[in-house]
Amino acid sequence: MSKPDELLVNVAALVESGQSNQMSLTVVTGGAVITGRLAPEAVWRERVSEVLTDSARLSEFAAIFTATPPKQGPPTHLHFHVARILQGTVGIPETGGMYRISIKDVSAWTVGDFSYSDN
Repeated sequence: MSKPDELLVNVAALVESGQSNQMSLTVVTGGAVITGRLAPEAVWRERVSEVLTDSARLSEFAAIFTATPPKQGPPTHLHFHVARILQGTVGIPETGGMYRISIKDVSAWTVGDFSYSDN
């Protein structure tokens, strides 16, 4: 979208306000379908930092995710946790991943997450 969808920005703003991390959303971006729950950016950054800190090879990157101050103005990105990229009947990764997606790059979206089968 050359101009971000105002309704999607409002959904992201409500999540950012800390009201809930239970909002499920499915988006299409760059030809990929991503489905999962949204998290406030600060929570998402903290969780990514924790995962990196626990990694023997990647711990030096952890500080990058906790050092960034909060942005002013409307949200520009969606922060998914417990999310999957849908590919056919499979969700990747199986356990859910953490994705940051620019709102302006979302070409379609719907409330709720899609089911998939990993059989």
